[in-house]
Amino acid sequence: MDAREEKGLQIAENGKIIKTPVGWKVPSQSGNGSYVVNLDHGHPFCTCPDFEARNQACKHIHAVEFTIEKETKADGTVTLTKLVKMTCTQEWNEYDQAQMHEQERFVALLRDLCNGIPQPDYRFGHPRLPLSDVVFGLVLKGYTTFSGRRFMSGLREAETKELVTKSASFASNARYLENPELAPILKTLIERSATPLKAVETDFAVDSSGFSSTTYDRWFDHKWGKVRSEAKWVKAHVMCGVKTHIVTSVETTDGDSHDTLQFPKLVNDTAKTFNIAEVSADKAYSTRANLHTVQAQGGIAYIPFKKFSTGSQGSHHKFDGLWQKMWHFYTFNQDAFYAHYHKRSNVETVFSMIKAKFGGSVRSKNSTAQVNEVLCKILCHNICCLIQSIYELGLEPTFWTFDTKEAVVPKVLENYDF
Repeated sequence: MDAREEKGLQIAENGKIIKTPVGWKVPSQSGNGSYVVNLDHGHPFCTCPDFEARNQACKHIHAVEFTIEKETKADGTVTLTKLVKMTCTQEWNEYDQAQMHEQERFVALLRDLCNGIPQPDYRFGHPRLPLSDVVFGLVLKGYTTFSGRRFMSGLREAETKELVTKSASFASNARYLENPELAPILKTLIERSATPLKAVETDFAVDSSGFSSTTYDRWFDHKWGKVRSEAKWVKAHVMCGVKTHIVTSVETTDGDSHDTLQFPKLVNDTAKTFNIAEVSADKAYSTRANLHTVQAQGGIAYIPFKKFSTGSQGSHHKFDGLWQKMWHFYTFNQDAFYAHYHKRSNVETVFSMIKAKFGGSVRSKNSTAQVNEVLCKILCHNICCLIQSIYELGLEPTFWTFDTKEAVVPKVLENYDF
């Protein structure tokens, strides 16, 4: 038994290890906070710095393993008896603390995220505001749900607290929001904001939803001889974790785009950080390509088949064993299939959370600004999910290491003009 196993045994004997819906909550041996261990799929994970550095079993993982008693029967079969009773009731004290301290935590986490945005090289003209301060102000405005003018007092207060070096005017904020080069930066921040939960989330759900606007398309209907109009809306395609509801990747399109075309990008972007075990989506995503996209990342896609789908390949398809296997599983084991598929309801919860808290419509008239406004809402949602995890799971999020800060964001800023 090595040193980590010995310390894990001490934690198992003396600490209080709790099974939660997102994993095993293991107290820190130093008494400061706790970590989350996930043993659900293959290689175990832990949120502690030791596991992050070595990617090997730490003392917290060993503590959970010691907590699970292994019993071997005479015939050689192994059964697992969990010594800790699982409870799925709301942890009201942690929930209350997260809600009461959300605003102060929000600005601190947002500032940490924005600190990873370097300033583009100065070229000519009037010196620009720090890009990290610009993004901080726009996202904070989305969190308050105030209009540009009403938000100015909050931005001046942020300047007083030295959260920004200088507050931009409401007109400047509107111009920055109309910059198409802002969208890749916001997407990067959304993905980085989800990384502290990579040891917790292994199952994911995909769907899309629209955010309405105050702009309209108008056309003349020759059949009825009158002008018709229809409100424009921004469509957000997201992939989220089913335990914490964190958004791991996002794509935005116009309202008429097809959902299934965004699926591979969402899965592959999530797989850069997370280990994917399952992905649930509705029938709109039911294609051979999407099944193979998830399989290529080591997971299983639980997507119901359309009404006229069959297990046969057809003359124009090569033999596809994965399609045939999943079709038979869906057709003849529907109870087992839907036990996985119903995790998809969590992505509906994500959209409900975003729209209830930050609004289901956008104020901007410019189409680019509308997209950036939706991305700000999703980033606000992710930060709020992290705050909840800080109190429920004892997480202390770290967004940037030297490597990620120096390598990830500058690729986004190359040749950008702010």
